[in-house]
Amino acid sequence: MSEDFVRLMADLKEDEVLALTKKRLAAGEDPQEILADNTKAMAIVGKRFAGGEYFLPELVFSGELLKEVMALVSPHLKSAAKTKKLGKVVIGTVAGDIHDIGLNIVDFMLDVNGFEVTNLGVDVPIEKFVQAVKDTKAPVLGLSGFLTPAFDAMKETVEALEKAGLRKNLKIMIGGGQMDDEVRKYAKADAYGKDAMAAVSLAKKWVGVN
Repeated sequence: MSEDFVRLMADLKEDEVLALTKKRLAAGEDPQEILADNTKAMAIVGKRFAGGEYFLPELVFSGELLKEVMALVSPHLKSAAKTKKLGKVVIGTVAGDIHDIGLNIVDFMLDVNGFEVTNLGVDVPIEKFVQAVKDTKAPVLGLSGFLTPAFDAMKETVEALEKAGLRKNLKIMIGGGQMDDEVRKYAKADAYGKDAMAAVSLAKKWVGVN
């Protein structure tokens, strides 16, 4: 069912995806596995978009489909979430970038794994990141970006946090379409998370849960 799900999700087959999601949940499958398959499918969608096979309408629709799947899966995860929050995390898509699919998956996965998440949304100005870190006193910041112009926005955001005196006790992860460890070094972030579960693992490690 897993391979079928990834293929159908990547092909944006709404009815089939929702029917299969219900079937997997009814069969008692681990909801985390369904979310992991979501991530795989979204990676394929991202590649098709980058390669000119999909365009903005498909990208937007994939985000809507993802929300529908999450709405089905969410009740099965929420019950397992710890009532006491593990820690605070601020996340957002950097200035100049409006992609939120990966961002919303990370938000959702951090939330169900017990974190208090402040999601600043997309195209977030540098000052807004600085203010949110200051206001929440969160020890973890996640910067999301899909396209190459996000590299400089990430670097400038990290530099602004340094200037504001907030960098010392703050762990910063980056993630998104074109991101990798080389971009992490360029932006002077602490880690690159290849997917939502990597983001959860990093956050847990940084707040001392792992």
